[in-house]
Amino acid sequence: MTNEKTYLYWNPNLLLEDRVNDLIAQLTLDEKIGLMPQYQIAIERLGVQAYKHGTEAAHGMAWLGEATSYPQPIGLACTWDSELLKRVGGAIGDEARGFYKRNPNLNGLTLWAPTVDMERDPRWGRTEEAYGEDPVLAGKLTAALAQGIQGDHPFYLKAVATLKHFIGNNNEAGRGDSSVSLDPRNLREYYLKAFEIPFKEGGALSMMTAYNAINGVPANLSQLVIDIVKREWGMNGFVVSDAFDVTGTVRDHHYVETVKEAVARSIRDGGIDSITDEAAVVTEAIREALKDGLLTENDLDTALRNTFRVRFRLGEFDPPERNPYAAIDESAILHPEHAELAREAVQKAVVLLKNDGQTLPLQAAKLSKVAVIGPLADVVYRDWYSGTLPYAVTPLQGIRERLAAEGKGAETSYSVGTDRVRIKAVRSGRYVRLSDESKAPLAARAERPEEGDIFEISDWGCGSHTLIALRNNLYVTTDDKNLQASALRIWEWFTKEVFQIRPVDQGSSLVTASTWNGTPVTVDDETGVLLVGDGLAAETANDINVGGAAEAGISVIGTQADTFEFERVSSGLDEAVESARGADAAIVFVGNHPLINGKETMDRPDITLAESQEKLALAVIEENPNTIVVVVGSYPFALNALQEKAKAIIYTSHAGQEIGRAVADVLFGDVNPAGRVNMTWYKSVDQLPPFMDYDIIRGGRTYQYFEGEPLYPFGHGLSYSEFRYEALQLSPNRVVAGTDTAAQVSCRVTNISDCKGEEVVQLYVRADKSRVKRPRLQLADFKRIALAPGESAEVTFQLQLESLAIWDVTRDRFCLESGTYTVMLGASSADLRLEGRLTVAGETIPPRDLTRVTRAANYDAYQGIHLGECVEGGSAAAVNGDRGWLAFCDADLGAGISAVELRAVATENAAVEVRLDGPDGPIAGKCKILAGGEQDWRSLTCGLTGASGRHDVYLVLDGPVSLGWFRMIAD
Repeated sequence: MTNEKTYLYWNPNLLLEDRVNDLIAQLTLDEKIGLMPQYQIAIERLGVQAYKHGTEAAHGMAWLGEATSYPQPIGLACTWDSELLKRVGGAIGDEARGFYKRNPNLNGLTLWAPTVDMERDPRWGRTEEAYGEDPVLAGKLTAALAQGIQGDHPFYLKAVATLKHFIGNNNEAGRGDSSVSLDPRNLREYYLKAFEIPFKEGGALSMMTAYNAINGVPANLSQLVIDIVKREWGMNGFVVSDAFDVTGTVRDHHYVETVKEAVARSIRDGGIDSITDEAAVVTEAIREALKDGLLTENDLDTALRNTFRVRFRLGEFDPPERNPYAAIDESAILHPEHAELAREAVQKAVVLLKNDGQTLPLQAAKLSKVAVIGPLADVVYRDWYSGTLPYAVTPLQGIRERLAAEGKGAETSYSVGTDRVRIKAVRSGRYVRLSDESKAPLAARAERPEEGDIFEISDWGCGSHTLIALRNNLYVTTDDKNLQASALRIWEWFTKEVFQIRPVDQGSSLVTASTWNGTPVTVDDETGVLLVGDGLAAETANDINVGGAAEAGISVIGTQADTFEFERVSSGLDEAVESARGADAAIVFVGNHPLINGKETMDRPDITLAESQEKLALAVIEENPNTIVVVVGSYPFALNALQEKAKAIIYTSHAGQEIGRAVADVLFGDVNPAGRVNMTWYKSVDQLPPFMDYDIIRGGRTYQYFEGEPLYPFGHGLSYSEFRYEALQLSPNRVVAGTDTAAQVSCRVTNISDCKGEEVVQLYVRADKSRVKRPRLQLADFKRIALAPGESAEVTFQLQLESLAIWDVTRDRFCLESGTYTVMLGASSADLRLEGRLTVAGETIPPRDLTRVTRAANYDAYQGIHLGECVEGGSAAAVNGDRGWLAFCDADLGAGISAVELRAVATENAAVEVRLDGPDGPIAGKCKILAGGEQDWRSLTCGLTGASGRHDVYLVLDGPVSLGWFRMIAD
């Protein structure tokens, strides 16, 4: 190595930008190319080490070895506790430093967390990874986590938070090739707002783009990244693409024809600074793009400035003594304080959904027998982004520990509540067994092989089942050829321990079975051994890419599925009921497995609990009314029957190593629960619009616009304490836009119970009148406070006036409307205790002037329309089927309009009608559009009659037409 430290970039006293620029200036073109993939190469002659962008850390460090595990992000969000999230982020950052010290070339300090995506629909397969349906809640919590990860030093960074996935990412099915339609108001007021907060308040220095397209443009090519994130918000870090996504621009979206185009446009137009695709593919494509003039060396320089600006702040090029985080070593990994924090995080995340008659907390000293029941009672599951747990305390263990600590030694019975079965092949009439490749000791085999193997079967709903072979207590899995009892756990990208078992006909006791990828399960007639298909297929590809399960190499075998009969050896339900009989309390644990039915690459088909689990809980409740239901889940459930029948229900996410102790802490009153749901819990999917409808305003999604009755409203959560709200103060109660920036909102909250507790005070606002449809309620802020019995606290918020603004589609900017706003304080969105009025002297949105060029996407209302790409700039409004319309309300047409000019394209002959005051109102004119290519944009002008005065103007699109913009021409 040369004496590279003579270069200016090694001088820590120089300005950061000067140092970054000096380093970039020393690099050769080949070196620059090698630094563009996620795994950045080492430049030994310059003292630049190899570096990896992207280490998973959703709720603890993942995939690097044992690390402290915290609740899933949905659980962290249920804490509504920004201070806690900052501490959790700090602990994650500490452990990241520890792993970095262990291997700096492989264990990077840029962490792929938190996930900021808006959860407008609970069916999303990755609901456990994000922070809820409200942009303020998600934004402030992820801002706090990012602050903790990155540290408080004004220059040096502990680690770097990479916000995921920008933007409009809330579906898994088709995520690699679908486009979401986001109009300006939804985009600005909802989807972008969630990301803006952790950038501006949390100082996040990295972001990952999403797999999907937005209005027809793949996210890795979206101008939103440069125009809004980097320029408008001033994010001064770097943007990374998601795994295999840049090549997915060709493979999945079919948006461009070559990888060199995809790479060039991602860097040049999409603001991508680091590419997470195979390095050899990326570097070769960059070379081709440079050769063909699709990229310049300056484009690479711009990207590398962004990545190295962050690496400098991580302290890589400075003396360790200057960097306060450089001394953090491997002792930070699994630090005892982190285990305590993990337990506290679960305690604060637990939500008490129902508690009739003060069923909870349980009085341990008064209990003689407790029945613990259910498939989630004695297990701790991991999701895909969980780390390796150093230990795991199950709920059963936690309850037994707590009862043992009481000294009385209450009896604790346990029943998993699942059936044990033998499986009979109908065709041969014999019991089936597993291949000897399961490696079970012969002594562990059934004594009489003709009776076949016995399995413990778990029903996870939607036809998904798992089987444990009692011969060795291992999960049945497959190598896509045989079935074997050889899996210790359910945890891989492809969940090969899941079998789809469905009745042959409705109500039939006969079933068929298929493996994880839809291949039928059959049986060898001679041996009774279960096979996959014909048992001869080679192992399928199982490649992990953007498509996930959709491209998992599904085996196409013409083999007919065999029919089976499941013969019950023992009834889990009967055992559970027997266990609950005579118990002082029964605690039933139900929920989901994080890798079954809903996960990355797979959305949930429904929001119900598995029917078998609901039946189990209801049977126990019928036998023992003193039953508590504990839901351990990655997402909200429709718990209608349990809400009606159970005396008490609590919810926790899958929460890692300390879930058992923390749940026991809450059940027995050592901790007073104060968690709040971060999403609306609906009663049924019938209350939800179509899954791919991203328009929360028109679709009535989330608590902001939902008009129905939820099962549990946003922000809901009970306590063992009771709190009184009083003395609302608004200061001032009249504000002037441009002069005032905020109004102070305060109240007094008192704990009027004899139990210490925590309350989450929630501040909501509503515009009493507006030009447009606005939220029924809108969260503006929140605070979690702790109060002793009888203690009062003054809770004060600064209500920022900008949070009351809407995106004015008539002028393409935010607008604070004049009028009266209702300000509300309470314990949830449905439990508002105080309200006042705030008068705002702001703006009145003027009537539309349609003689100016008006983007079609800036509509006020629509039907049968989605937004797609207009290659000339902006988005185009396109017809979904045969006919759709756009409304542009309150337009001043003056003394008269004689014509309209349109910029449009149609793939078949089509027309655009101009109508007044309704889609079926008086027709003012009609423009015919001749067929052309998908992006063959043309200007057309047609005459109008009877168009004058104030009207709502409707453009009715008849046929496969897309409209970019239009303008009216006055008489």
